[in-house]
Amino acid sequence: MVEISPNRRAQIRQMATEADRDTNPSRWFERVYASANGEANTIPWAILQPNPLLLSWLEQMQVRGDGQSALVIGCGLGDDAEALAQRGFRVTAFDISDTAIEWCRQRFPDSPVDYRTCDLFACAEGWTRSFDFVFESRTVQSLPLSFRRQTVDAVCQFVADEGTLLVIANRRNTEAEPDGPPWPLSDLEFKFFEDFGLTEIRRDRFSGNTHPTVRIEYRRAEG
Repeated sequence: MVEISPNRRAQIRQMATEADRDTNPSRWFERVYASANGEANTIPWAILQPNPLLLSWLEQMQVRGDGQSALVIGCGLGDDAEALAQRGFRVTAFDISDTAIEWCRQRFPDSPVDYRTCDLFACAEGWTRSFDFVFESRTVQSLPLSFRRQTVDAVCQFVADEGTLLVIANRRNTEAEPDGPPWPLSDLEFKFFEDFGLTEIRRDRFSGNTHPTVRIEYRRAEG
């Protein structure tokens, strides 16, 4: 994570906390990006490079896109989407933040990635089972628990028959509601992905300061 000032971190935490009272819980991301005023070092998750756990998975699994379709959920400033495009995927990447998407286009003006502004809860239906590979990193845990099943359902809808979903998230070891944001997932909540038609194929665990990080590969069976 990016080191930012305590005041800025408190400001972002307040924005996220208010999302629990919003009928659109992901709307707070636009406030974060817009208030950054073009300074990526004021956004905690903007590391300006692809997620290392995505890169290591691609290497370990020897993944090549070969023209398959890929979707990056909550793409932020675009580094993960660009990494997948370099692997040969036809990549669509979306974020609810207009500011973030415009930032992506400015950073990567010649990119083949199709960057779009889209609300996770509004675009899922139009892209139902449309992508061979879907990448979700810490978006589910950034939304309040009251929306958890709804959020996981929306994520799973994107995965095509025989498609793969790769999830990176923090895990909590209790079913009790955690302090947040973020709100790490419990084992029961990870099971939601299977409730919505996917099968867990592989789980890798990594140490963390408070909650360990997990990287889980899910697969949808042939339709």
